[in-house]
Amino acid sequence: MNALVNQAMQGDAESFIQLMEDQKQAMQKIAFGFFTDAEDVADAMQQTALNAYEHIGGLKNPAFFKTWLLRILINNCRQLYNSKKRMLTDSDLSDTAHAAYFDTYPEDNAFFNLLSLLHKNDRIIFLLYFGEQYTTKEISHMTGIKESTIRSRIRRGKERLRTQIQREELA
Repeated sequence: MNALVNQAMQGDAESFIQLMEDQKQAMQKIAFGFFTDAEDVADAMQQTALNAYEHIGGLKNPAFFKTWLLRILINNCRQLYNSKKRMLTDSDLSDTAHAAYFDTYPEDNAFFNLLSLLHKNDRIIFLLYFGEQYTTKEISHMTGIKESTIRSRIRRGKERLRTQIQREELA
């Protein structure tokens, strides 16, 4: 992947397109953690691709391309979410993921069902930690949230999920 990143940094559009294709599923997972509407996900991903293409020359270390890209995506998702939140009432912002994603990646359905049990602020952390296997330090860097807060949210979220699953098993 580093070779593709280096080529993209030199201005090779085909390499950049290949990088975007390689990261498409990871980007969709993160974006669906913020949005339920496939159009919003597409908007966030499109803006991320544009921002990344414009600024890839400023990437200091090609090994951190994915982290850099996902941080851009998270920032774009937050920006779009906040602008939509101002326009919509809370009842218009659903907490369940859009079916279009699950048609493409049915293996993620159970994972997203579990995520829907979490507070919306904790979902992105769970997506990055359990879905994309990032460390708490890397997540802290991407999200701007203190590492200790991330560890606390993971611990509390795991407890919330454990309690919910036990309740469902007893029912």
